[in-house]
Amino acid sequence: MPPHPPAPSRRALLRALAALPAAAAVLGPAPGLLGAARAAAPPPGSATRYTIVPFRNSDDGTVDVYESDDATDFRPVKTSAYTPPGNRIRDASILRHTDGYYYVTYTTHTWQDPSTTIGFARSADRVHWTFLRDHPVPIARLSRAWAPEWFVDADGSVHLIVSCSTADDEWIFTPYLLRAANSALTDWTSPVPLSGIGANHIDTFIVRTGSTYHAFPKNETTKYIEYATASRLAGPYTIHRTGDWAGWGGYREGPALVQLDNGGWRIFLDGYGDGGYYCSDSHDTFATWTAPRKLPGISGTARHFTVVKETVPGGVSLAKNVTRSLRSANYPTRHWQRQSGLLDLPVVTGSSTAADKRAATFTVVPGLADPGACSFRDSAGNHVRHYGFRARLDPNDGTAAFARDATFIARTGTTSGSVRFESYNYPGHYLRHYGHQLRVDPSDGTDLFRQDSSFVLVTAWA
Repeated sequence: MPPHPPAPSRRALLRALAALPAAAAVLGPAPGLLGAARAAAPPPGSATRYTIVPFRNSDDGTVDVYESDDATDFRPVKTSAYTPPGNRIRDASILRHTDGYYYVTYTTHTWQDPSTTIGFARSADRVHWTFLRDHPVPIARLSRAWAPEWFVDADGSVHLIVSCSTADDEWIFTPYLLRAANSALTDWTSPVPLSGIGANHIDTFIVRTGSTYHAFPKNETTKYIEYATASRLAGPYTIHRTGDWAGWGGYREGPALVQLDNGGWRIFLDGYGDGGYYCSDSHDTFATWTAPRKLPGISGTARHFTVVKETVPGGVSLAKNVTRSLRSANYPTRHWQRQSGLLDLPVVTGSSTAADKRAATFTVVPGLADPGACSFRDSAGNHVRHYGFRARLDPNDGTAAFARDATFIARTGTTSGSVRFESYNYPGHYLRHYGHQLRVDPSDGTDLFRQDSSFVLVTAWA
């Protein structure tokens, strides 16, 4: 994880110090954690909440708390939410445990110094944190214990994956596994190396689907995130993908995965080489990935985090099988309207023609790809969908692709009673107006984008 500017990144130091030889927690049944089952849109009146606790690019002595409802647009909940009583805090990994508390574990020293402990803190509300302890990692001749990552297995057992090096070569890291020996997370088993991943790998993050464990370690020689699988948590792992296999590029670290509301997986990557923070999605169990894109708002500020996903009260209650019109939250005379097969945002008033009022009227129906989400149908039976990122209305052709294009997840809008509609198959993209046209565009993290993508369901014009 990069130290404070203008010093070189920790990885740059590692490269300079030695010629290295070649070589997220899985979310289980604990409250607030996502298991291996397929994800879905949150139920009516509930919302999805993703929480991260990163340290700052400019300060590794404290961490901030951010949250998001879409795993893209993270906004601060509390700055300087936790500062440990001594040492530093880097690479914080967050867990919500069965006791209802949130826990972070973290690297306790800056990159220059030996670091033989990992830290623990706890919070009831994600805002107010209490230091618990610095836990010595019992490895002979240990030099550094970095980037502890939570893992909750299907049986509810809690584990940590820690990147450790010894005094024999303090810059060659190996992933070790520890298991909590009690529910209070105060006692831990002796560390054992993850079999099959081997030395010179760091920041290993593991998720489980079915009976398979999927590991994402960073190879410190090549600077690429690799991919390995095993049938047991401790291994042996087989590394299947090396180099730039996923198209993420090199000089990425701190991989962390979370399952999205559409069932796909998102990986977050700390782009320490250029200061960006990236995300990329997979919808085929990690075989292929979307092109990485920078996260708005936190790129250049946040460093190395993991994510906890929860379903919380306070989301949108969107009635289905009812007819409504949809007006812009920030242009209240303008409404969704079909115009020559496309979806635009013209002015519609009581003096508009009957045809214009019918074209501005839609029925909200259960989502074609996920009944917990929503789709929109006009009086002719056409559905609102995106094509080339332009919103339009087309007849349902019965394909899975059409169903995904025509399904949207309702998120809370910027004004009271307003709703934002996130694309089901392009997470982080929203229906928004631009030049009085409706498009599906990626969130840029600005207030203007949030306003342009917020709409109010009102009494139907026709």
